[in-house]
Order: sequence, then structure tokens, then C-alpha cells
Amino acid sequence: MRYKIMAVDDDPKVLKILRHSLLREGFEVICAASGFEALQSAREKQPDLIVLDLMMPGMDGFETLQKLKEFTDAPVIILSARGDEVDRVVGFRLGVDDYQVKPFSPVELALRIKAVLRRSVAAAKHKAKVLKYGKLVIDYDQRLVQIEDRSISLTPKEFELLWLMASHPNQVFIKPHLLKCIWDNTYPGDDNTVNVHIRRLRGKIESDPSNPVYIKTVWGTGYKFTG
Repeated sequence: MRYKIMAVDDDPKVLKILRHSLLREGFEVICAASGFEALQSAREKQPDLIVLDLMMPGMDGFETLQKLKEFTDAPVIILSARGDEVDRVVGFRLGVDDYQVKPFSPVELALRIKAVLRRSVAAAKHKAKVLKYGKLVIDYDQRLVQIEDRSISLTPKEFELLWLMASHPNQVFIKPHLLKCIWDNTYPGDDNTVNVHIRRLRGKIESDPSNPVYIKTVWGTGYKFTG
């Protein structure tokens, strides 16, 4: 798997260094020059990890971090010239996973990124394998979906799609990202493939598919799961 890293910094020289060094390490790299651009890119491209500068005009790193945490659980590494204890403490209290002070070594930062990704993957494996949302129960190990103790028959792709979205409630998924995650780029499909599977899922788990409770459409963007 090729991890997707988003680098956020208002200094074009720093972004150039980050892009070059992370590409060399085999990562896919997304660059954002402001907090506003970072929020938009994170929603659209769903990065696996975010490297975030603190000192940015307009929306600083702390405010950007708080807004990112509202819709993504991607781990965050702070990259900042401010290395004092107060900033570190605030950062960790807001949920950052590591803190790298500028000037930085690209090699060391890449090692930190890999370490955080390893921890993130390990933590995900230990998460609960059963999700419950009201009358809806989703059991990952048994590939079982129930509503009011009634078993619902899903195809493997339908189950994977439901599990992915239900594991990240209220996170907006764009259609290309769902295609990439569920079909792993091996299926020459298009957005309509996602639409068809969503429609079938709604027909099976929603009491009124035309007015869904669980799988909501985010017009012009994609879908999200609401519990």
C-alpha cells in the first residue's frame, strides 16, 4: 500500500523539500499552502497522515488541527519553528501524534512518519470489530449485518462499503475514494459503480431507502454514514 501524506506549510521552500523527500521515500504527497487549502484537500483526498505547520497566516496550525479532527482520524505530525513546551503540550492535548521542530532533517521526519503510521495501523487492528448504531449491528469477523435481530444478506463488496463508512461515522467519502478503497483500483468502474452499491445497501438496511437514516448523500461530494 502506498500511503498518502499531506504536507501543510505556507513556505513554498519547505513544501518543496517535503514533497521531494517524501516522494523519494515512496509516499504519495499532497501539498497545501494554508489551513483553508488543507481542509479542502483533506476532505477530497483523504490522506493517511498529515504533516502540519503551526505558524500560518489566516488560520494557524492549531485551528486547522481542530477543524481537521472534526472529519478525519488521520494521524498528525506538527512541524514548527516553535519548539517551546507550551506549544508541544497544547499540540498533544489537541491530539497530535508527534512533534518535529524546524529546522528539520527530512530523513528523521520520514522515520517519524513511518513510526506513526505503524502505530496507527496497529491501533486500527485492535479496534472493536462490532459496530452498533441503534437497531443496526455490523460484525466484521462474522461478516454479519443485523437489524432488530434480523440478518441482512450483503455481497462482499456491499459489506466492505458499509463497514468502511460505518467505521468512520459522519466522515464524507467522495466517490473516487470509495472506488479506490473498495475495488483497490483493480476494477475499471466509474462513479456509477458506487451509486449502484449505495442504492442496493439502502434497499437492504434502510426502512425507507428514499429517506435514508444511515447512508446520507452529500450533494456534489459523495456520501457519509450517520449513526
